[in-house]
Amino acid sequence: MTTTAGTNKNYTLPIIMMIILFGMISFVTGLGGPFGVIMKDQFKASDAMSQLGTFANFIAYAFMGIPSGLLLRKIGYKKTALLAIIVGFVGVAIQYMSGAAGSFTIYLAGAFVAGFSMCMLNAVVNPMLNTLGGEGKKGNQLIQIGGTFNSLNATIVPVLVGYLIGNTASPTIKDASPALLIAMGIFALVFFVLYFVHIPEPHAEADTAANSGVKDKHSALSFRHFILGAVGIFIYVGVEVGIPNFINLFMTQSAEKGGLGIGTTIAGSVVGTYWFLMLIGRLVGASIGAKVSSKAMLTFASGLGLVFVIAAILYPVSSIINMPVFKSEGGSLSFGMAAVPVSMMLLVLCGLCTSIMWGGIFNLAVEGLGKYIKMASGIFMVMVCGGGIVPWIQGQVSDSAGYIPSYWVIVVCMAYLLYYALVGSKNVNTDIPVGVMTTGDNVSAAEEAKDVI
Repeated sequence: MTTTAGTNKNYTLPIIMMIILFGMISFVTGLGGPFGVIMKDQFKASDAMSQLGTFANFIAYAFMGIPSGLLLRKIGYKKTALLAIIVGFVGVAIQYMSGAAGSFTIYLAGAFVAGFSMCMLNAVVNPMLNTLGGEGKKGNQLIQIGGTFNSLNATIVPVLVGYLIGNTASPTIKDASPALLIAMGIFALVFFVLYFVHIPEPHAEADTAANSGVKDKHSALSFRHFILGAVGIFIYVGVEVGIPNFINLFMTQSAEKGGLGIGTTIAGSVVGTYWFLMLIGRLVGASIGAKVSSKAMLTFASGLGLVFVIAAILYPVSSIINMPVFKSEGGSLSFGMAAVPVSMMLLVLCGLCTSIMWGGIFNLAVEGLGKYIKMASGIFMVMVCGGGIVPWIQGQVSDSAGYIPSYWVIVVCMAYLLYYALVGSKNVNTDIPVGVMTTGDNVSAAEEAKDVI
């Protein structure tokens, strides 16, 4: 593959490794959902406590979002990627050891450490793929391929873990340990390849204001629409994670515990369908993105998602529909139809809506920010911690009111996103000087960040 002008190098291998890392972000992050089912059984955790693995993984972004950017400047992309892989391996290894120790605390520590790695990898893979592709359309194409692989892994994880624990009466972390071993093996392989392969470093533009020693009295936080957009990112990631996590809990828990008592393999397939629809939605969003505005896309997605969630809450759980799923029968995996509540199908359809929300929120929030976009991107990475906090809040509601009523938390979140699309995204601070930045720069920044989670 040709990269920069005058240089003719083949970066096929490092490109493959970066795409694999893109997928590993969703693989490791996605373990929090099905492992929440294990927490309920092995440690008799409440619904809120079962979400602490997801909470620990995402809250790490609040600590590592800004430092990840500083690491990129200090040691470069390749070394940051290698460090992230090491941290990820250690985090998953700690979770694996928690299975042998039977310790909830050790599992949470591993999830927290793994969260540091996911944040660092998020800061690396988008610009690295863009550079390896020679930037422009080739680079963006690689990012889209990486995003597709990311969604594919998110689809596989709940099915895989559901199958591993499907034939166990009281599943434990140890039962799901093969998934952790797979993650550790992939991390080790990618580290070995990247260590010995030369890859270019994405160039960093000099910050003229910083170099001149002149303190800027404004920042990204001077823009109201950006602040509201940052809150939108916090809420969006929580919605994206909370919807499937509680589908899994509701379907797998027994009737005595307020659930449906459906097998973990089938439940994992239903959740996997949610992530698969996100994959489809991203492909559709990418194809129409040049023709439809971010405001229109976010308005449609949040409005439709709001309808789906309210309908799921109001629809009787006794109403059933057949859905294609994987089944575990006699220790073997088969594919067929299974009866699931219509309300679960409606929640699964929300995957089509959440798929395009990140890009829409990002584009609207950075509109008119000019030179402050880089700072805005760092703040966005910190706000990803909402993926742990919102599900935990939903868990608190679930413990007190039940699984279906807990989705009113998602309704409130969807309503906020609709408000942001219609009203909050308007730039009311146009009087602030933002320096020189072309429209192409805005598009490039948004493209590099839109498939982070």
